[in-house]
Amino acid sequence: MWTPLMAGFVTGGSLIVAIGAQNAFVLRQGLRRQHVVAVITVCAASDAVLILSGAGGIGSLLDDAAWVVDVARWLGVAFLLWYAVASLRRAARPQALGPGTPDDPGARSTDGRLPVIGRTMALTWLNPHVYLDTVLLLGSIAVVHAGDVGAGLDGRWWFAIGATAASVAWFTGLGLGARALAPLLAQPRAWQVLEVAIAGTMLYVAVRLALG
Repeated sequence: MWTPLMAGFVTGGSLIVAIGAQNAFVLRQGLRRQHVVAVITVCAASDAVLILSGAGGIGSLLDDAAWVVDVARWLGVAFLLWYAVASLRRAARPQALGPGTPDDPGARSTDGRLPVIGRTMALTWLNPHVYLDTVLLLGSIAVVHAGDVGAGLDGRWWFAIGATAASVAWFTGLGLGARALAPLLAQPRAWQVLEVAIAGTMLYVAVRLALG
């Protein structure tokens, strides 16, 4: 029980921690204190679904349906480029940026809960690496622990539980822990630097996806 559980936690955590578009978005929402719990919930719940699917053997189906990953890849590239441009536009208006202000004084509705959840879903499900890493890779490793039964559960499920726990811990710490950085980002100029960094991250990930 404990061996696959800890293996899942360490392996899952090592894949999730890498800075990417999703993590940059969670960090930004945490700093702005906007719908943070909703963003964390969507990210963690999505990871749970993907991890459990991989442990259950769904990953093998993706090997026979490579087009699914290809579609997600190009949709992801388009979305990341759009988000990068949006970040650069915000950075060009530093006077409108801040932890408690909307991105655009005339478009407060864009910061509503549903649009934010939609962006979170897009950054999660339109990233083909989430299928390759979370479903295929973690799923294949989980199978290694099959037969290691503990407390009535097969080892692969304990592995999946450990990986899911790592996801919950990471996104919770990233989203809620970002508040500690708020004093450093009290000035619009600091937010301008953050938006440029986020745009750079989005562009980098988009280029990597486009190049395969």
